[in-house]
Amino acid sequence: MVMKEKIINFFTDVVKEMKKVTWPTKEELKESTVIVIVTCLILAAFTYLIDMSITQIFKGIF
Repeated sequence: MVMKEKIINFFTDVVKEMKKVTWPTKEELKESTVIVIVTCLILAAFTYLIDMSITQIFKGIF
């Protein structure tokens, strides 16, 4: 198969697969975004607290 034909087949397959995709509704997207942001904030706060705790421990030791 010639390279040009392979490229055309690839993009044809991409278009076919993209038609099968079920995209989220606006409401589902908003909910997912809020969950991701809240989770990131919680993990950032947890990481900050652990970091501050370890820093205080090392300040006490040294």
